[in-house]
Amino acid sequence: MDRTVPQTGSEEIELYMRTYYSLLRSSDSIKIETLVESHLAMRSSLHEYAADAEPDASALMYSALRLPPCIIHTEEVLIGQMDRSFIAAGYRDIEAWTRVYATGRRRRTHFNGEDSLAVYAQSRSDIDDLVPILTAFQIEWNKLHQLLQNSELVDLLRPYAAAGDLPEEDFAALAAGLRMRVSDLKRLHLLWAEEFVDNLLHISEIRKSMTLRLIAGSLAAYRRATASWWQELCEELAEVGIDPGERPVYFVSSNTHALINLLAGFARRYEDSLVNYIESFQEKSLLTEYEDTKDSYHKSTDNFLYFVLRQYLSEKGNQARSVLAKEETRLGIHRIPSRHGFEMETQVIELGKLEARWFDPRLGRADDLEPLRHSSAIIINIDYPLGMASYELLSRISQGVGRLDGVYVMGKAATLNGRIGDVMIPNVIHDEHSKNTFLFRNCFTARHVRSYMQHGNVLDNQKAVTVLGTFLQNPNYMSVFYKEGYTDIEMEGGPYLSAVYEAFRPQRHPMNEIVNLHSVKFDIGFLHYASDKPMKTGQNLGAGSLSYGGVEPTYAAAIAILRRIFFNETENLIETTFEALPAF
Repeated sequence: MDRTVPQTGSEEIELYMRTYYSLLRSSDSIKIETLVESHLAMRSSLHEYAADAEPDASALMYSALRLPPCIIHTEEVLIGQMDRSFIAAGYRDIEAWTRVYATGRRRRTHFNGEDSLAVYAQSRSDIDDLVPILTAFQIEWNKLHQLLQNSELVDLLRPYAAAGDLPEEDFAALAAGLRMRVSDLKRLHLLWAEEFVDNLLHISEIRKSMTLRLIAGSLAAYRRATASWWQELCEELAEVGIDPGERPVYFVSSNTHALINLLAGFARRYEDSLVNYIESFQEKSLLTEYEDTKDSYHKSTDNFLYFVLRQYLSEKGNQARSVLAKEETRLGIHRIPSRHGFEMETQVIELGKLEARWFDPRLGRADDLEPLRHSSAIIINIDYPLGMASYELLSRISQGVGRLDGVYVMGKAATLNGRIGDVMIPNVIHDEHSKNTFLFRNCFTARHVRSYMQHGNVLDNQKAVTVLGTFLQNPNYMSVFYKEGYTDIEMEGGPYLSAVYEAFRPQRHPMNEIVNLHSVKFDIGFLHYASDKPMKTGQNLGAGSLSYGGVEPTYAAAIAILRRIFFNETENLIETTFEALPAF
């Protein structure tokens, strides 16, 4: 029998974590600089060239994407959980600070306009994510600072300060001086846009030395924050006549666009407007893609239109969103943002109010789906949380709903044996938080997804490992798991399964055990699409982006989830109808 629980030998990672947790116990701020030595010793796969004098472009991009742009001017980072945490620590005006956002990480953050950034944490995973990101960013900043002491580079940049754009012919000289590839420098330019030159000049002037202070980080405080979120959600739902405690519930962890696009049919109904929108672009690649898709016998235009719709709504602003919001309400689709603490949207979808004629055709024939009109069930879809926040949120939901009929998780993962864009379907998940290895019956197999994929592989019967953080991995750590047959690296599976365990067993989840969940009465479904290849240098979302290429696996997974929910709910309705018939 092969060994199920691998021994990773991740002493360097554990040392790094012990270092920052012990330092964060201080009531005063700590310097990020004190973490650099243990960060370098960890030899993170996401920061492979941390110790080199040359910038690690992938690590720089990865961390910059997951921090708000004001990080350029930030000197102090404060971590808390709720408004009351910051108020108790003497920061009484946090809510008046400017809300700021990161491109690649969803966290509630506020900037005071000068040098302080307040970050709201949903769980300890936010600490395990944020600390290495800040450390990596500071390391790479200081490498650039050192290289920018070259007066020739500063003289090259200075004429283009104050929103001036660097000419194409100067990129090669700047990249050479910064010891970066031109392509990497251009991606940094794309991220910083009109601030690119000013940011580099600022980096040339100042060596980064940020401080970090943990305002509050107790388990009790995390649970209070989650309880507050659930209470707010229930209050909002009460206003539209929904009591989650009285409804059958299908829980989905995905994103804020896939399910609604598939159910509401906006993209197809407004196809002409979307085509007119992309025709206005100077860059015609999207229009060419649309025309090729339209002419193809094998391809559907729906995925393409969903991709464009997201950009359209982002650019067209409130007017377009207002039109769609009214239609969503009519269809029983409710978007509920968290007002305090979390940066997370929850969607509650009433199956009985949806109109099957607007569904994406891949969800099934409208006539076959009409029985759903008699359903009282709801889908609760949360924008995928980070790490242990998954446990806190699903635990709270399972306590508060009437009946939990399914748990479906769709999310990004790293693959050790596949390609970016592949879909991985695990039935074993080892959790580095609890040290448990969960065995479960995944309700999805390759055949549930394969039909909706033109590109990429669908790999079922996989083994996944839930890691503590994206930076908290190194080559030895991954190779040990790979030797044990683990090919799918992600951050939420284990915490979700810990919550599933507690939803059907009368005790808290165990630790460091093999946990069999095959007897769970409701559906468990996990679908991961590959966004990273950490065994290959630079193959992560700091080095690139899924962009349109990520649309296909995303929607293939979302279609599989909705079809499964529809099938189960239709079966439940039929069973209920037969039970209601009079006996003869």
